[in-house]
Amino acid sequence: MTKKTLLQSTEISLGTWLSSGSPSVAELAARCGFDWLLFDLEHGCLSEADLLSNLRAISGQSTAAVVRVPTHEAGLIGRVLDWGADAIMVPHVECAAEAESLVRAMRYPPAGDRGYSRSVRTYGYGLENPETSARPMLFVQIESSRGIENIDTIASVEGVDVLFVGPADLRLSLSNDPAAPSYEDALARVIQAANANDRHAGILVRDPGDTKHLLKQGFNKIAVDSDIAILRSGFLAIVGR
Repeated sequence: MTKKTLLQSTEISLGTWLSSGSPSVAELAARCGFDWLLFDLEHGCLSEADLLSNLRAISGQSTAAVVRVPTHEAGLIGRVLDWGADAIMVPHVECAAEAESLVRAMRYPPAGDRGYSRSVRTYGYGLENPETSARPMLFVQIESSRGIENIDTIASVEGVDVLFVGPADLRLSLSNDPAAPSYEDALARVIQAANANDRHAGILVRDPGDTKHLLKQGFNKIAVDSDIAILRSGFLAIVGR
């Protein structure tokens, strides 16, 4: 099973966050054996103009490329897919209507609204048959109490592949909503909705020690830390010595 196939399977797959925007860091991470890498256009230093060189940097590896776009803009989603992303992650998805709109942005007519071109990079600039290409995956981020409230209907949308928890935003949102469930209860609801609708469940982990517990809960798309945090820890360790 290739790592890009592994991303689509129900098997556990390991990723990490790339926020530095460095193609060299992306290439190194891919060579180290991650199943998938998250290129962060929302909070990272990676710009839209930088994305193509980062995708090229890992093209010789079997590591899958997941790109987090900063907004729900259909045009940006289409460009990122044309450039070769294996999956799109979208932040702050709070209802089924938003999820349905995102699915349409990722699919060609009649199932969606994505513009079609055979000559884009994802089809080898016209050298590959689009009909044999794997369908790109959609990661919807659950980051608010409203997202948790609507988790069952979001998960039921055909074309949603992964319910991915954004821990920092979700904790903040739950803490500001007196009627919201606890963070642990919210995670349980995400897992329950994923299982009931045959979806994957994913989450970002800052402390690798938390991974075992989350895997037992049922998460199978785990991203551990980020390039910035890993570099920061390494630099501080050197200075501390």
